[in-house]
Amino acid sequence: MAAQTRVLVVDDEALVRAGFRALVASAPDLEVVGEASHGADAVRQARALRPDVVLMDLRMPVMDGLEATRYLANEPDGPRVLVVTTFDHDEHVFQALRAGASGFVLKDTPPERLLDAIRVVAAGESLLAPSVTTQLVSAFVRQAPAAPAPDDGRLAGLTEREKEVLALVARGRSNAELAAELVVEVTTVKTHVSRLLTKLGARDRAQLVVAAYESGLVAPSARTDG
Repeated sequence: MAAQTRVLVVDDEALVRAGFRALVASAPDLEVVGEASHGADAVRQARALRPDVVLMDLRMPVMDGLEATRYLANEPDGPRVLVVTTFDHDEHVFQALRAGASGFVLKDTPPERLLDAIRVVAAGESLLAPSVTTQLVSAFVRQAPAAPAPDDGRLAGLTEREKEVLALVARGRSNAELAAELVVEVTTVKTHVSRLLTKLGARDRAQLVVAAYESGLVAPSARTDG
């Protein structure tokens, strides 16, 4: 039997934590290993319990989810962070992605979709495929304070093909969609994405999206389709 995905639930509301715990526990392939009511406790428990995924609220006392995400993203072999927020326009969502979160879902997401989101993040993917998410990232990049010079050199080591793949990833294309658009096999796409992760020092696809926008490869005003 395959090992269960270990989940840490973090939210300052006890009823919300109880709801997430019950939902996650209902899935045979998922296991709740602990819960925390604020970011500082989340960091402590993550270090002790070694979860695969942390369901992270953003607005909490003592230490908010944004700061906790930064800590966890810098942990060696740390867990993947799935931000769970009330507002899809929360100004901290893009900051959380930049800090190392692998994606986000809304608290009113249907139960099965939340469970699927946990599985996607645990598998090393990021929850950035839906067009609404890439539009959100674009909006936050556009609103963000002046970033480093557009040509900061981080894309210098990429081939033209890799830049093309990176731009499509930033627009929310899945591996299958990338393969169809570039007329290559999915395995080839996976190789390109893997090389991008290595060359850009990115943890997952979420970080590739951030790099694409911050480097100016993809314009903030670019729209997604699909």
